Amino acid sequence: MVIKTEGLSFSFGAQQVVKSLSLQVPAGSIYGFLGPNGAGKTTTIKMLLNLLKTGEGSIHIFGQELQSNRINILSQIGSLIEQPAIYHHLTGKENLMNRALLLQVSEQRVDEMLKLVQLTNAAGKKAGQYSLGMKQRLGIALALLSDPKLLILDEPTNGLDPNGIIEIRELLMRLVAGGKTVFISSHLLAEIEKMATHVGIINNGKLMFQGTIHDLQNINQPMIRIEVDNTVDAANFLKRNNFTVNDINHDHLYVPFISKQQIGDINTLLVQNGMTVFSINKHHKDLEQLFLDITQSN
Repeated sequence: MVIKTEGLSFSFGAQQVVKSLSLQVPAGSIYGFLGPNGAGKTTTIKMLLNLLKTGEGSIHIFGQELQSNRINILSQIGSLIEQPAIYHHLTGKENLMNRALLLQVSEQRVDEMLKLVQLTNAAGKKAGQYSLGMKQRLGIALALLSDPKLLILDEPTNGLDPNGIIEIRELLMRLVAGGKTVFISSHLLAEIEKMATHVGIINNGKLMFQGTIHDLQNINQPMIRIEVDNTVDAANFLKRNNFTVNDINHDHLYVPFISKQQIGDINTLLVQNGMTVFSINKHHKDLEQLFLDITQSN
């Protein structure tokens, strides 16, 4: 495990915001750390980076205890917390060169990072004129300058448009393919599902779920959401035709998703039997629904 915590807890005064957290992050993984805003994600990350002193419990990174091996461990971690620390009056390359001087790395490494995050063509442009996605990519380039083994990112796709989100996702997947481990926090379940290999879900400071993305998908099975003119009749008809109907309300019913072909088959069957289908589509649970499922299954 690149990151292993046991009984990790933290309180701000009388308020406990992280409660006995035991994380296990395998080497070479993209570990999605999921939870709503205020769940304790950023506080946990600050403890992993030794920016907050651990209340209770232990943190081991690269198999070493964090407090007693702080300098050695932190020298092998790159991080981006909330917003990237960039100088807007400097160009993208100047921002990287400034950090490179502190880290004593070469200009060649700076050029490599610009290429990796696809900012070579914008290297001479003032960072203040960058889009949000470009700023986030520059922040990741800054975090990668020292060639860390572990990258810790706190909500790196926050505020990005769809193109920016795709850019960050593709970059992180390239990094892991190159041998790095990525720990990424987010409140966006759908986004994490597209790139993570492992997932931890935190709510109110407690770890609700931890496992592979396959384990998560077993809990978070997508559904087919069907809107028809008579929901009850449609549900009874589908049951008679050996379809499982999981949920019915006054204007929708839900059938477990198996394939795109299944959606077409259901649509054809309903229409051919005189029912009007207003909409039929694949439907994913959001994080709130997933919390409910996990809580009920526990």
